[in-house]
Order: sequence, then C-alpha cells, then structure tokens
Amino acid sequence: MTTRRWGKVLPISAFVIAAGLYGVWTPDLDRAELLHRYGAASQRVLEVDGLRVNYQDSGPPDAPALLLLHGFGSSLQTWDTWSPQLASKFRVIRLDLPGFGLTGESPSKNYSDSQDLTTLIHFVNKLELTTYSIVGHSLGGKMAWALAAEQPERVKALVLMAPDGFAPEAQWGTKPYEVPAIMGLMKYCLPKYFVRSLIDTAFSDPQVLTEQMVNRYHDMLRAPGVRAAILDRADQTIYTDPKPRLKRIQAPTLLIWGANDQMIPSSNAASYAAVLQQSSTVVLPNLGHVIQEEQPEIGLAQVDAFLSTYLLTSPGAP
Repeated sequence: MTTRRWGKVLPISAFVIAAGLYGVWTPDLDRAELLHRYGAASQRVLEVDGLRVNYQDSGPPDAPALLLLHGFGSSLQTWDTWSPQLASKFRVIRLDLPGFGLTGESPSKNYSDSQDLTTLIHFVNKLELTTYSIVGHSLGGKMAWALAAEQPERVKALVLMAPDGFAPEAQWGTKPYEVPAIMGLMKYCLPKYFVRSLIDTAFSDPQVLTEQMVNRYHDMLRAPGVRAAILDRADQTIYTDPKPRLKRIQAPTLLIWGANDQMIPSSNAASYAAVLQQSSTVVLPNLGHVIQEEQPEIGLAQVDAFLSTYLLTSPGAP
C-alpha cells in the first residue's frame, strides 16, 4: 500500500471504523505467532539504531547485493514471488522497514525521512555491503531514491516502482498524510474488511486479490506496535523538493509503473525522468499499484532484465 492512499481513505473511513468498533476489538498479534505463520526459518534480525530489523538474506553471498524495500503498510513478504528468481543471480536482502512488519515500531518513534535514511545506511554498513543496488516500491521507492542520492558511489542500479515523494511544488512543506484524531481507534479496532478496502484499490483487477493476501496484510498490520507507528509516520511526513537529491543519483534507473495505478499515477514517471541523469520508463498495461503481487511475472521480467544488463553484463560490474 501507499501512504497517499491512506491519506485519502482514512478520513472517509473514520465513521465506518467508529460505527463498527463494537465487537471488533483487534489486539496486536504475538511476534512468535507471526514468525510461525510467515517464515521463521528464514528470518534474521539485525540491531540498528535501537530497532530489531527483521530481514531475509538469500542467494549467492558473493553476488551483487540487491535491497528490496516494500511500500507503506506492507512487509518483506510482498517480494515472496520475486525473491527466489532474483536470488538465483543476486544476493537478495529484503527487510521490514522501520515501523512495519516484524521490525515494528521504533523506540524513538522517529519516522522522519532523515531517520529512515540514517537507519538504512547503518543497515547496509552493518551488512558490510561495499556496493549494492535497490528495488523500492511506493514508500520504499522514496527511501530507495533518497539512499541512492545520499550514496551515489555505492548504489549501482536503481529500480523505482511507483515511487512516492515527488509532490507538486505547491505541496512542499505540507503534511500530506495527516489524519483525524478519531483514526487513533485503529490501534484497537482494525476490521479485516477495512484492510481489504484499502488493498482493493492497489489492484487493477481486485479479483486477483486473494484471501491469503488480505490475511497477510491484516496480520502484519497487527504486528506489535505497527498501527501506532503508522499513525506516527503519517503525522511526521512532510513533502520537500526532491529535485536536488534526484540530480545526485548516478545509478542507471528503471522507472516502472502499472498503467492503472490509482494511488500514484504513472504520469509521475515523467517528473522523475526529467531530473534523473540516466533512466528508462516502463508502464505495464492492465496493472495497478502493486505489480509485484498482481501479476508478478510481468514486472519481474522487466526488473530482472534491467538488473542483469547493468549488474551482470556491464564492464566492471561488481
């Protein structure tokens, strides 16, 4: 999911949640239970800036390293279909970002862009990655391009999937995801039908959305502290001018969108392409916001070809 969608839906849905509060108390799920449901054997934990960052590390350890950064309200499981194929060629590192999944809430409750960037830099440093590439989706896309701008000499290739963060100039300095106080109820009440209504809009064809997907999103939103972290992040998000940072990116960049994305429209690709030093754009027909889950093989073919070109066949590839 994307924060922009939450910003639109939450005020509309406040009445629905309030009206349905009786009898739908939804406490956090136990971390051990979530590990049991979603892959305890392959999970690792790394202490970073007071966070216990939950991640998976697969593929040849000496292959080019590839970070996978998920979107708002999601978790590392969004890459379940892509990860095995990518791990046949790359060292694939996917993590639950601060405030999400089994990484959970930050002890400092700081979800600013600068803190996200610091945490990711400390994460890759602790993994001793000299160079790496990034695939980022939505909110994770914003983090990906911010990281590539901060460390242009280390990021070798960049894939931005419907990335957030390129707002019109009139919105710079504003809080795009501010939510009404009543939405604090989501910490105690989170009906599954509300989660389904959010995810529905991320798909071009909602019939592709399975009960298993809805259960996973619902479960991960009920990971310890995640709902409070989401509200904190929404309150702390402020739009800024992205262009000076985007101009610092040296990595070849693939901009990839679903043509029917209702959350962050594919027309945004032109804004990025006008600023980035080296980019190509792919818009996939009949797909929505979450291309890695709606028809995963279509987006994966594009991403795999791009990464293989720049990381496996280019002279001097790491």
